[in-house]
Amino acid sequence: MTTYIPNLTLPSFVFNNPAVSVLLPIALGTAVGFSTRQATAQDSQRQYMSWKQPPLRPPPWVFGPVWTALYGMMGYSAYRAVHLGTSPLNMPSTISAAKQGATLYTIQLALNMIWMPLFFGMRRPVEATVDIVALLGVNGYLAWLWGTQVDAMSGWLLVPYLGWLSFATYLSAGTGYLNNWDLRTAEEKARGEKKGL
Repeated sequence: MTTYIPNLTLPSFVFNNPAVSVLLPIALGTAVGFSTRQATAQDSQRQYMSWKQPPLRPPPWVFGPVWTALYGMMGYSAYRAVHLGTSPLNMPSTISAAKQGATLYTIQLALNMIWMPLFFGMRRPVEATVDIVALLGVNGYLAWLWGTQVDAMSGWLLVPYLGWLSFATYLSAGTGYLNNWDLRTAEEKARGEKKGL
């Protein structure tokens, strides 16, 4: 069980405006993606392709369109659940579940946004994998909460996101494991060995 925590929840205008609700995760995801890139997109792709990776890894160009679609669906799910769920015509338990979900949604959005800097920026696959496992758990609970206690469509809209998060967890953990949980470049490893790290 979770609770509604106003200080850990996006402002209500985000959830009550469908355009803002849909565009916010897309804009945040895009901003984090661009800020995490190295000098050029080619360098990032070269780095990504140089790591040992588990089977079924998609090509790098797949991630942008998939995440954009999932962020849009996630935002629309949040709009539906909170906007419809907090209507004064609803039962108090429905309003409470919608508000609790708003807090969970905000937490999962933060967890989502820190994964890429952890994995690609800092090259910390252990921490990134812990983050994505927590993200998957929070979203599983959120889909259940909104889907069963607020609005079934809101819960179903999160199902593709849960599927992709499951696949991304496999990729994150698999890449970490196959690279001995060390994603540093050869130059970074050599500098670390000189410093005794």
